[in-house]
Amino acid sequence: MSQKRPLNRRNLLKQAALGAAAGAVASCGGGGDSGPAVQTMPRLNWRLASSFPRSLDTIFGAAEVLAEVAEKLSEGRFRIRCYPQGELVPGLQVLDAVQQGTVQLGHTAGYYYTGKNPALAFDTAVPFGLDSRQQTAWLTEGGGGELIDELLSDFGMLALPAGNTGAQMGGWFRREVGSTSDLRGLKMRIPGLGAQVMSELGATVQTLAGGEIYPALERGAIDATEWVGPYDDEKLGFHRVARYYYYPGWWEPGPNLSVYINRQAWDSLPAIYRDILRAAAETAHRTMQARYDALNPPAVERLIADGVQLRPFADDILAAAQTTSRELMEQEAAKNAGYRKIYDAWRAFRESAHHWWGTAELAYARFAYRDRQAAP
Repeated sequence: MSQKRPLNRRNLLKQAALGAAAGAVASCGGGGDSGPAVQTMPRLNWRLASSFPRSLDTIFGAAEVLAEVAEKLSEGRFRIRCYPQGELVPGLQVLDAVQQGTVQLGHTAGYYYTGKNPALAFDTAVPFGLDSRQQTAWLTEGGGGELIDELLSDFGMLALPAGNTGAQMGGWFRREVGSTSDLRGLKMRIPGLGAQVMSELGATVQTLAGGEIYPALERGAIDATEWVGPYDDEKLGFHRVARYYYYPGWWEPGPNLSVYINRQAWDSLPAIYRDILRAAAETAHRTMQARYDALNPPAVERLIADGVQLRPFADDILAAAQTTSRELMEQEAAKNAGYRKIYDAWRAFRESAHHWWGTAELAYARFAYRDRQAAP
């Protein structure tokens, strides 16, 4: 599979986003503002730093999709060059690069930067939180995006959703973990609030960028790692050094990836280019999940055929993790008013979403997936 895929013109999801942006271009966009046609707009060359290696064609590829759509809709006048992890800045310093104006754009995950502000986790995912559809709904229609942008204003930037992996796996382990006692002393790569939870349960945690994980696992610097799911994990080769593959990834049931935009650069854009960038991010967002949903099923079958052992997390691990997650969020909310504001809004949305999903969606899933070997 090539590392960069051309746009599929027959893809209806992409056509919907492209059509919306084309309408904005035709009307000179910007919420009713008038302006010159795109043919008279300036030529811009922006840079985007990604937190992900080029070899991961789906997650890094979302940034390339964004750049391709922006260039097409601007008729070549708005070009974005995408740099993989480490080429301009290390993968975990993308937010800093956008904040400092080293690049105009960064494609990354907010929960990599919870050391700067713990509420950034809500831009990506928190344990036992929202699935991918719910996370997208909260950010785009449920007020979450406005809250994240208010938080990011302290960094001189704003965010647009630009990808989601769907529910992730629980990761690769060199040895079986049958109960919470097996987590004590375990050295694991895991970011965000999930890392705090695992630490509370006795693990020693690290945050490593994607390209750094395999060497650490191979040489025994870590005993376990989570990343995304079967397709990416297979490409990174984790199954060659850790044979136990656990599920589910309770710390990120629907992790959102964002494109962070330097506020000064954004404010300098013509309104029509802002519309184009919004449409490009939306296309990238939809494309990433669609690709993962298509690529993960055959990948997990290949891994099983190669001898990988799938294991569900024990109920006592899930129960302890859920309780600890809730306690940690409540503790942070009690001491941090900004965190409390986002947490309360997120929690209200989650309760409503889980009530609805737990009715129609759960009833269907319980029946349809009860025998995964049955013919359709």
